[in-house]
Amino acid sequence: MRDFRELIVWQKAHKFALDVYVATRGFPSDERFGLTSQLRRAAVSIGANIAEGCGRETDRELARHLAIAGGSTSECECLLQIAVDLRFGVVEQCLSLMDRTREVRRMLLAYRRYVEKPET
Repeated sequence: MRDFRELIVWQKAHKFALDVYVATRGFPSDERFGLTSQLRRAAVSIGANIAEGCGRETDRELARHLAIAGGSTSECECLLQIAVDLRFGVVEQCLSLMDRTREVRRMLLAYRRYVEKPET
């Protein structure tokens, strides 16, 4: 079992989720059960899937959860683009968060490739 808290990718995903919560406080109140909720759930899902994968028994299971976390980064990026297009919150803050989703996605992919690498 791996300690997910030691992974830089989890640390970045965790900080991202916290920052999404802060950013979405500025979204319209009528979006509380719509875009705000969906974006928050997707952001939390990234770190949660990394953590769950680290608690699994095999590298294959870890790789699967890393892939799911990667999917959640794409979901976040899409939802943030909608927020930008609708001018919810601070646009620059949302654009910065979008950049961070791409960074986390790249890190997840690199870690997944490392985990899936056949041992020689």
